[in-house]
Amino acid sequence: MKRLSILCLFALGCGGVCRMACAESLGVVGPTYPIAEEHLLKMIEARLRAKEQSGELARIQEQIVSRGKQSVLAPPPLQLPVVTMPRTFYVDPTYVLDRNIADGSGRMLFAAGTRANPLDIVSMSRRLFFFDGRDERQVALAERLAKGESARIKPVLVGGSYLDLMRRWKIPVYFDQRGVLVKRLRIERVPAMVSQEGRRLRVDELVPAS
Repeated sequence: MKRLSILCLFALGCGGVCRMACAESLGVVGPTYPIAEEHLLKMIEARLRAKEQSGELARIQEQIVSRGKQSVLAPPPLQLPVVTMPRTFYVDPTYVLDRNIADGSGRMLFAAGTRANPLDIVSMSRRLFFFDGRDERQVALAERLAKGESARIKPVLVGGSYLDLMRRWKIPVYFDQRGVLVKRLRIERVPAMVSQEGRRLRVDELVPAS
């Protein structure tokens, strides 16, 4: 009986809501349009097919591949001025943890504030020579240093084609893409030589010969 009463109340309540919602017509507010919305995926597919038939899609793909090759073969150069006065400064590679480091089980490995110097673990086996391959004076200096008998140097470009230099010199040539190393080593001018001196890095800015 109790269940029947609840059902009756529910039915009466629904009827009341229906009467409230359907008691009067509000009329038409503004113009009406038929629903004719094309599915988004079908629209994209149709456009791709049209571009493929017109040959535009193939041209776009060729442009993407060409830009990709260009970014690898000739990365965007860094805009660094040429050294006019020799200068030497030092960089401390010590870094400080800004947060706690824990293992997979949550056990603390290193606390925030821990200081570490990479040179305490791994020393530099070679000096790094940063230069702009678009400047023949810097290229000549880099070649002379890189091919010296006792000079263990890694040539690092900030501009120009590393592939052209590798073909000419027959040795590996590197490129500091996006200036990651230049920023860390605080290099503002080139050519610059980076070497290890104790627990610090020494940066010598060299004036290229005229």
